[in-house]
Amino acid sequence: MTRLVRRLHALAAGFVVATAILLAPGALAETRCGLGAAGATARIMIGDTGRTMLLHLPIGFDPAKRAPLVILLHGSTSNGAQMLHDSGLEATADRHGFIVAAPDGGIAVGSGFVWNIPGVPTVEGTVPGPEAADDVAWLGKSIDWLAAHGCIDRTRVYATGLSGGGRMTSWLGCVAAARFAAIAPVVGLRAGNPDALDRTRPDPATCRPARAVPVIAFAGDADRTNPITGGGAGYWQYSMHVAEQRWAQLNGCAAAPVTRWVADGVYEERYEACRDGAAVVGRITVGGTHRWVVDNEALWAFLSRFHR
Repeated sequence: MTRLVRRLHALAAGFVVATAILLAPGALAETRCGLGAAGATARIMIGDTGRTMLLHLPIGFDPAKRAPLVILLHGSTSNGAQMLHDSGLEATADRHGFIVAAPDGGIAVGSGFVWNIPGVPTVEGTVPGPEAADDVAWLGKSIDWLAAHGCIDRTRVYATGLSGGGRMTSWLGCVAAARFAAIAPVVGLRAGNPDALDRTRPDPATCRPARAVPVIAFAGDADRTNPITGGGAGYWQYSMHVAEQRWAQLNGCAAAPVTRWVADGVYEERYEACRDGAAVVGRITVGGTHRWVVDNEALWAFLSRFHR
């Protein structure tokens, strides 16, 4: 067998494996999210949208019941599979019984993807045009489709994401608050686009959530990509603390913020007494860099407090 033939056989085998875990809408409908054994992760097609996502069902998943859903958004130029691996959320989901969805962004860049946040430049420095994929609309359709197929509890849908995925998570809180019970941006908390006249502040017109949104944000104080003190690229600019203050204002938080150490090298800035109990928390890792600086147990403990 020639080297070329062996290569073609290997590619064919890889294609069989890949397509074996790509389930058509009908297959999911028949099994009500029974994507193989409990604890399985599979790539599924979302309705007739032409886009897929990785879906992890927790160990012990009961197809007769609807589970909470955590949508996990990757960083710029990455993908859902890499984000699922780096976050370790599959193991957390298995312990606590929630589903994890790890989609790819709608704009292909190099070997990965970026998210479309209208009016904000991507890491390539360009603002997505009107022809770019509408990621907010697609994620909404994904939630609707998973709920229609008996997979998820609509009242317990949450979003988290890293870097560009954290900024997209923040954007979902701004423009799709009716769909999410709480959000958890990681090294990417925003509260709207930077103001064109004063880029150290968010533009209030670009973040007007329809309801109070509970927020827990994670970051590292040694992050040089999205510095918690602000600055950086055109999509960043204002500080994480300013973003926290804006969310506290949007949520009507009445109490003064409290700062406390919660673990070795980790402190919180917490805003309480908020409308509908929608607390705002910033959790900072001393020396943490631009990565998944998250205590997944703390993440889920916060998110799971909230229902829509």
